[in-house]
Amino acid sequence: MGSTVISIPDGEGVTLKEKKRFQFSLQPIISYLREHKKIQFSLPPIVSYLREKTTKHDMRKLMHSIKVGIALVLVSLIYLLDPLYGQVGDNAMWAIMTVVVMFEFFAGATLSKGLNRAIGTVLGGGLGCLAAGLAEQVGGIGDIIIVGISVFIFAALATYTRLIPKIKKRYDYGVMIFLLTFNLVVVSGIRVEKVLQLARERLLTIGMGFAICIFISLLIFPIWASDELHDSMASKFEDLAHSIEGCLEGYFKFVSEKESKPTANFSSCKSILNSKLKDESLANFAKWEPWHGKFGLYYPWGQYLQIGEHLRELAATIISMQGCLQSPRQLATIENGDGFAIATFMFLLMEIVEKVEELAKEVDELAEPAGFSTRLL
Repeated sequence: MGSTVISIPDGEGVTLKEKKRFQFSLQPIISYLREHKKIQFSLPPIVSYLREKTTKHDMRKLMHSIKVGIALVLVSLIYLLDPLYGQVGDNAMWAIMTVVVMFEFFAGATLSKGLNRAIGTVLGGGLGCLAAGLAEQVGGIGDIIIVGISVFIFAALATYTRLIPKIKKRYDYGVMIFLLTFNLVVVSGIRVEKVLQLARERLLTIGMGFAICIFISLLIFPIWASDELHDSMASKFEDLAHSIEGCLEGYFKFVSEKESKPTANFSSCKSILNSKLKDESLANFAKWEPWHGKFGLYYPWGQYLQIGEHLRELAATIISMQGCLQSPRQLATIENGDGFAIATFMFLLMEIVEKVEELAKEVDELAEPAGFSTRLL
């Protein structure tokens, strides 16, 4: 591991080994990395979150299933108990539909869907009642014309609004519920005489379903998207640290012991590359969640997403290094002392060091607004 002698052939195929030797020493680089600890991670504040991860996740799945069952039992009582059924009648089915559609795994996702559904239902129902009332006042063929025009205008506006990226990201479900509720109310107003009473009963039953979902999701063993995102980022740091260490160990073992192929596992890097959609969804759900634990209302989830981007770039570089090590042609060239193969490996290694330094700066910037008590890197 101290030095590698590389034989360079001249233009006539004669080896210049006797004439001149090219000395390539890895020791200064390795010493620098070890001295400055560029590739070593110390994560004592967050490793505790990763213990018993599989068992904890399985328990959360079981708990979520039980919570959904409890919610459906409670909401079914509206249909089963005569006093409650007498108040809302067949509209009780809207409460059951609300629970089935609204209850999600994470509390933030449930709250997001619930608030979107509530706002969309209120706005759609209110505007639908106004349009239906106006059409009823006109009467005759005019009511059909007014209903048709109002449906066209609001359908076009709502559909266009759903195509705006910022609105689609957080309020797409609410706009869809608004469009559905408006059309149901305004069209039903033509055939149903007591449209206001119908809208009130449906809104009441939807509110019952909403209240049951929120109560169970937030107060009975809540599953927070913010915790999941925080633990996911910590796990990515840990996985990439192990990948870098395994890559270097595999390289030096190959050089010193002449093994056929490094045995480091890089599957975690591939999963990190495909984690962007999951991170964005978790960050979106976390923004809806109320204050809990160390996560406040204005927690810097956007910076988590920036760190996630840097982690994916680092994972891509590590995978490139894996290809350099595991390619049979490149294993052969390193054994023969090919300077190009060694230079490629060292270039990727130094690029990893640079990306780790960028990650350290990102985490330092996140530490103050996130309230970290210790440094993560």
